[in-house]
Amino acid sequence: MLREGVRRGVDLTAREREILLLTADGRSALAIAGCLQVSPAAVNTHLLSSFEKLGVCDRAGAVAVAQQSGLLE
Repeated sequence: MLREGVRRGVDLTAREREILLLTADGRSALAIAGCLQVSPAAVNTHLLSSFEKLGVCDRAGAVAVAQQSGLLE
């Protein structure tokens, strides 16, 4: 879901972008962690950071906003 005040010109880190791309592909935090050789907690930390930057409160919202903003290209 989209929260009020989506920030324009958001700068996601390379890792946040990478994790959102894998999330958009339908992968779970556990699967992403295995792919990137990090802990699931690290994946969730990056996801939460991207949610804050994008002004959303869930994975679907983050992927949608990132795609609409061209951040996942």
